[in-house]
Amino acid sequence: MAFAITQTCCNDATCVSVCPVNCIHPTPDEPDFGTTEMLYVDPDTCIDCGACADACPVDAIFPADLLTGPLQVYAGINAAFYADREPVASVDPAPNFHRWSPPTFDRAIPSDFAPPDIAVVGTGPAGMYAVEDLLLHTNARVTLIDRLPVAGGLVRYGVAPDHPATKRIGETFSRLHEHPRLKMRLGTEIGRDVSVDELAERHDAVVYAVGASSARRLGLDGEDLPGSIAATTVVAWYNGHPDVPANAVDLSAERVVLVGTGNVALDVARILTADPDDLAGTTIATHALERLRTSKIREVVLLARRGPEDAAYTSPELLALAGRAGVPLVVDDADPRTTAAIEAGTGKAALLRDLGRETVDWTVPPGSDARRIVLRFHSAPTEIVGDTQVRGVRVTGQEGPVEIAAGQVVRAVGYRGVPVPGLPFDDDRGTIPNTAGRVDGRSGAYVVGWIKRGPSGGIGANRTCARETVATLLEDITSGALPVRARRSPVAALAARFRGR
Repeated sequence: MAFAITQTCCNDATCVSVCPVNCIHPTPDEPDFGTTEMLYVDPDTCIDCGACADACPVDAIFPADLLTGPLQVYAGINAAFYADREPVASVDPAPNFHRWSPPTFDRAIPSDFAPPDIAVVGTGPAGMYAVEDLLLHTNARVTLIDRLPVAGGLVRYGVAPDHPATKRIGETFSRLHEHPRLKMRLGTEIGRDVSVDELAERHDAVVYAVGASSARRLGLDGEDLPGSIAATTVVAWYNGHPDVPANAVDLSAERVVLVGTGNVALDVARILTADPDDLAGTTIATHALERLRTSKIREVVLLARRGPEDAAYTSPELLALAGRAGVPLVVDDADPRTTAAIEAGTGKAALLRDLGRETVDWTVPPGSDARRIVLRFHSAPTEIVGDTQVRGVRVTGQEGPVEIAAGQVVRAVGYRGVPVPGLPFDDDRGTIPNTAGRVDGRSGAYVVGWIKRGPSGGIGANRTCARETVATLLEDITSGALPVRARRSPVAALAARFRGR
């Protein structure tokens, strides 16, 4: 029986590299890699060896015939990916042979070059994929820097606590912390403890993997009222981020409106409506769990500007939310375009066919003590309403503006990078200007991850992003564009001292 990839797939393609029959796609060399929601096993090619399951860093791969509950649909999802796909050429019978990636040796520094000293700023997935590439394929000495006292970045403070399998990739990264050519400098902030110029003086190259730590704004009246909060703050709050106080999130409103339907919005909706007992065994912050036990939230509304066929969430995350017991997921069908798209099964709208639908009266409070989540499409927010406190949000409707009464509005419309003092910054895109990871106008400085390309792509997308940046860095070293300064190792320096006695 074939294996199948399920909800927690992180797209980092470790499984692809170990498959002996090339049955997992898209591969890193295929044009649709990074654009699909997950990777897929071809059931007609899979030989049931289990190598992919052993290698998966987030435990997302299982024998298809052993899938149970909400995961059962993934046997069909994997097979459906290949229904209209051109057959993949068969591979030679030699073990671990892959047509998707012919062997190359472009990840190394010539042996007669001195080992470069490279600093990597940021311990999230992007930074750690760069560190992995440098340590495993070059003789570089790496200094890993983070402004927080604990490593992990987005894996630690951005992944929802009820996604333990996704967080498990942090264990893979943490093994690199013990590498003999790596030093860690935690609690070190660029611009406060050390400058960009000082880092450049002490290292041959510096890779900035600082992510996108701020939230995009809506640009609406009332956005700064008490009761209006960014999803980035909520995520950091329930993950125990040291920058966010324990009382940062108010759970006293019966109805919360989430502007946005991306995966982060779904995470927030799921945590705010979860049974606290179900979260007790997770990594959720203690203060968040305590406040959730006394929460008055009964309804979370997810607003989408466009229709259900173009929703921002991924299919695996929506399926998981819809399959959760005890918290109904319903669709507000006041707009006939929503119903038409669901009935037609257009795009992601097909995922909503089995959900309950109703025309919600937004002028009254939620009508039940039971918690639920409501999806409302074709609703662009135009104003957050209130005087001294949020009391609702005004949105577009087919027959005119609609005001949704709510005590809290959570803005979940994306992340945004922040400037690094001493480096150029593109304020429009929220990124550091670069060419293939090389910072424009700054020799020896490189970027990777969201600060390089913008806040798009999940954990696995950072692997290919890091590969490009490291390739650029190594090209600069080998071409002489980035000279490596000879430095004596501590052992050599100590030996020289003894010889001088």
